[in-house]
Amino acid sequence: MTVAIRPAAFNDVPAILAIERQSASAAHWTREEYSKLVGSGVVLVGEEADKLCGFVCARAVAGEWEIENVLVAAEFLRRGIADELLRELVQRAESEVSAILLEVRESNLPARRLYEKHGFREVGRRREYYREPAEDAILYALRFNR
Repeated sequence: MTVAIRPAAFNDVPAILAIERQSASAAHWTREEYSKLVGSGVVLVGEEADKLCGFVCARAVAGEWEIENVLVAAEFLRRGIADELLRELVQRAESEVSAILLEVRESNLPARRLYEKHGFREVGRRREYYREPAEDAILYALRFNR
């Protein structure tokens, strides 16, 4: 079955929260924060068989997007959904912003490989950025030639 990628709607926020709560390493936000981001930012969701199976959210800052979360529900892992979500985000960004930025745990090798596959390049490090456990953040950027 194929995944359909679309912009999130306000009624998707409960499902987004449910997916986010499955991941201990995700950025955890409130319903209000996600609702605000859906209304003013960039939130794409993946649907399969009318079930929300993943999402990517980014915040617009000074002509760039900063990816905040890329998550897939546990039962939909390893089906290429994160790849599709990121592909769609990058495609939309090319005509709207000069770059996409993000931070990722140094140990999150699957995510790092995914970002690199889509053209992101390591541009820096934030020492002990993450807590529980303490870990460095690797900074990535995808810059668009305009």
